[in-house]
Amino acid sequence: MPTDEICIAVFDLNGTLYTKKSKDEFFKFICSKKLSKARYIFQMAYYQLRLKLHTLSQTEFKENFFNYLDKIPPKQVTVFAKEYWAKEYPGEFNKKLIDRLEALRKKGIKIYCATGALELYVKPLFELYPVDGLVGTQVEYVNDTYLVKGEACKGEEKIRRLEQQLKGKPYKIVEAYSDSKEPILDKAQKAFLVKDGKIIPYSSSD
Repeated sequence: MPTDEICIAVFDLNGTLYTKKSKDEFFKFICSKKLSKARYIFQMAYYQLRLKLHTLSQTEFKENFFNYLDKIPPKQVTVFAKEYWAKEYPGEFNKKLIDRLEALRKKGIKIYCATGALELYVKPLFELYPVDGLVGTQVEYVNDTYLVKGEACKGEEKIRRLEQQLKGKPYKIVEAYSDSKEPILDKAQKAFLVKDGKIIPYSSSD
């Protein structure tokens, strides 16, 4: 075993550390700012249906679902996101999981968030709850809309992005947490599913 191997714990955000789904809740928050975004509700439902029917890729889904952020520049999205997370944290977060991550941190294990959510609005959360690294879906603001850079941070892409951030250094995932089965759980020494706030041991045969 390499002596310089980095030990990390990885958690998903939505439905895992955060008890809600931020893509939906952040939309509601944006609407609460009286920005006339409610018209996007049916459009969003349409893209969610297409995703479930597998007629839309995760990357295409992200680009279309977040059309409600059109014409809101990144700096303003960041301002809204800071306000949003200040309202949600820590009350809407899984305290048991936070306590577990803090116990691992005290042992010198690095804490990483790997989420399909847009880094654009997730980053301000980690000013409130610091982590060692974040990998999420990256976007760029082009002609008043947001386009996904590369691929949405889902499935195997989470592992690729994590390794990219670690810059090729040897590592092992000591523990991983998610609300659904995904490749990063299979890569961890210990893996857990979070269901209705409960942390349940996971195996690849589940």
